[in-house]
Amino acid sequence: MTNGVSSCILDTVRKRLYALPKRGRHMVWWYWLLLGLVLLGGEMATPGGFYVLFFGLAALLVGALAGFGWLATAWLQWLLFSILSVISLFLFRNSLLVWMKAHEPVGREVDAIAGETAVLIEAVLPGQLGKAELRGSTWNVRNTGSVVLNKGQRVRVERVDGLTLWVKSE
Repeated sequence: MTNGVSSCILDTVRKRLYALPKRGRHMVWWYWLLLGLVLLGGEMATPGGFYVLFFGLAALLVGALAGFGWLATAWLQWLLFSILSVISLFLFRNSLLVWMKAHEPVGREVDAIAGETAVLIEAVLPGQLGKAELRGSTWNVRNTGSVVLNKGQRVRVERVDGLTLWVKSE
């Protein structure tokens, strides 16, 4: 009798084990969503090349489709992810770069500061460094003139060297 009960239990366990989904047959949908969010976060952390963006969006789309049960197998999910990523990268990246370039502020580069007027925050001796305010920011300035520049005096920017403005009395 115990032999029959144990074989019945073993048969039940085997059936239940075989009924479980096999590892690797499908990828859990939220893995795709997590991958998509990580890739989009990586895009935000890197300077605007817009490469990783399309891979992140494709992962989110595959995760949504798998979550609704429309993509059941892992190979189909990976295939769709690869195709969507590459095609969207080639189709939309250049357009996105052109659109972003068109919305950049014009004439606000650091090199365009030459010729503008700054206000000194502290007195600056000839040939020495000091601080001045320009465009709402504090800058390092070097006095290129032969006279002392006083606090509050307006000075003309002659050139930009890194983050230092070379200034002279107006």
